[in-house]
Amino acid sequence: MTAPSPSTFIERSLSSLLAFTRTFEQGSFTRAAKSLRLTPAAVSRAVGRLEESLGVMLFRRTTRALQPTAEGRAYYAKCSAALALLGEAERDVQRGREEVRGLVRLSLPITLGLHVILPRLEGIHAQLPRVELEIHITNQNVDFVREGVDLAVRMGTLKDATLIARKLGDFSLGVFASKDYLASRAPLKQLEDLSAHECITFVMPRTGRVLPWIFASPNVEVAPTSSLRCVEDPRAGVVLAKAGLGLFQTYHFMVQDELASGALVEVLRSRGGRTRPFSLIRPRAAVTSKAVRAVAELIVASVAAKAPEARAEMSRELPALF
Repeated sequence: MTAPSPSTFIERSLSSLLAFTRTFEQGSFTRAAKSLRLTPAAVSRAVGRLEESLGVMLFRRTTRALQPTAEGRAYYAKCSAALALLGEAERDVQRGREEVRGLVRLSLPITLGLHVILPRLEGIHAQLPRVELEIHITNQNVDFVREGVDLAVRMGTLKDATLIARKLGDFSLGVFASKDYLASRAPLKQLEDLSAHECITFVMPRTGRVLPWIFASPNVEVAPTSSLRCVEDPRAGVVLAKAGLGLFQTYHFMVQDELASGALVEVLRSRGGRTRPFSLIRPRAAVTSKAVRAVAELIVASVAAKAPEARAEMSRELPALF
């Protein structure tokens, strides 16, 4: 086989290189095709053309698995670095090497997004005057590829290997009610007393299930029964609690103003101390722009400044987002 000239090979192979690297990262033609918005057959053919041009097998194919060969692993190391450099070169030409600019699509949960992150981004225009920020407020999990999202903040522990996360912190929970409500109901001193109270609950959009209440000393979960359930926006639970309609478990950062004014008081404090984690996440395979990195840094800084309980997490040795 006569090897093509370098320039001819590059012209013919850039699309095949992308198909190969994505297949290597995703572990299958099907998953690679989905991320590239192609058919599995098209990705398989592109990788086959690349193997034919190189004169080597990059993957061992069986009916059950797709395994990279030694040549494939070595070739991926070079290709991924080369594609990253090409992407960086393109961004530098388009945006200017010294200026951070571009569109960043950010998905935030209602709770941490509205109460912690967005209020602390007041200086974003001064720091990043050429960055356009498109903010999606939702508690639904996002499809990064289909929805074109660059960064997302989500509750819980990351289990998706195609994503990389930077933990922002663990945020404390409490149970809150109005003074008028508590004055009209039976005393509330232990968890068993919850059965005599109206518990306002939140329905998780992804599963349709009621989010359980969690307590410490010892660690337990409670699934309170209730005739008042909030869907999509947990802020409705705060409003209902302020109106004297029942108890509501939520994050302390969501009710700081209500606690300060006396509109709400915390109950069952001896059983407090439980938290839920939030993380900033992005696709592992994506090549991030300067604008995305700059916005991510602002988010990390905003959480550390706004939420004291998160600061201990910020100082620990945690996985880097980039």
